[in-house]
Amino acid sequence: MQVKTSVTTESGADAKSGSGLEVRDVAIEYYVERHQAYFRAVDNASFSVESGSFVSIIGPTGCGKSTLLRAIAGLVPYASGEITWKGEPITVPGKDRAVVFQNPSLLPWRTVLRNAAYGLEGHGYRRAEAERRAKEMLEMVGLSQFADRYPHELSGGMQQRVNIARALAVDPDILLLDEPFSALDSQTREVMGGELLRIWEATAKTAVLITHQIDEAVFLSDTVVVLSAGPRSVVKHIVPIALGRPREPKLRRSPEFLKVVDDIWNLTKSAWLQAEQAAGEG
Repeated sequence: MQVKTSVTTESGADAKSGSGLEVRDVAIEYYVERHQAYFRAVDNASFSVESGSFVSIIGPTGCGKSTLLRAIAGLVPYASGEITWKGEPITVPGKDRAVVFQNPSLLPWRTVLRNAAYGLEGHGYRRAEAERRAKEMLEMVGLSQFADRYPHELSGGMQQRVNIARALAVDPDILLLDEPFSALDSQTREVMGGELLRIWEATAKTAVLITHQIDEAVFLSDTVVVLSAGPRSVVKHIVPIALGRPREPKLRRSPEFLKVVDDIWNLTKSAWLQAEQAAGEG
């Protein structure tokens, strides 16, 4: 299978129709007090995400993947460029977006049900309605029987399922996932990837995932966006994943799948090696 790559530098058809997420020439920088200068993490990043599709962003450590995701969430300002959803600019957090972070950050004094309902309560829902909606999401992620448990009584994978249920409960248009499985062992991570795929298919949300794992990105995504090494990282490749759906776990071991993973690695290995060398010198 041939992997086709392209780098989007202008708004695509989806952005023009206002039907999806558009990141156009976005630069993100921070002021570093001790240097009295601005540090540019991301430089002129551009890509489009069609509504209802699953996109992963990969790249070396320190390339600004999570920073870019937070900008899409409205949590981090960008210095230039534009981020829009269905044609409307994104500059602040909104109910149309929900973030699943690496750490579940569940409230230890709340049950699983009350944690899943927490976001809804923050949006002004009454407790009964918030818990009704939370129960629906717990059923979706397979945790209905654990609704009255507390976080310390759950495994890491189960805690992250609660985190996903909490994000989905507010019914966002876009689900933003910041390396949600990075703290899990490889076997649990693979299982959770399958669960995420099932949930995404059931909800038809637009999903943007940050991950270091090329195989995870390929298995889950319609498109993989590859960032160069930072600082001043740019979108180096945009790779469509033409593996068809639905996808079963056995796909991960197929020659076709492994070929796509190898092709993306070959496209990006120079950036990873550059980042590793810089880290070693640091």
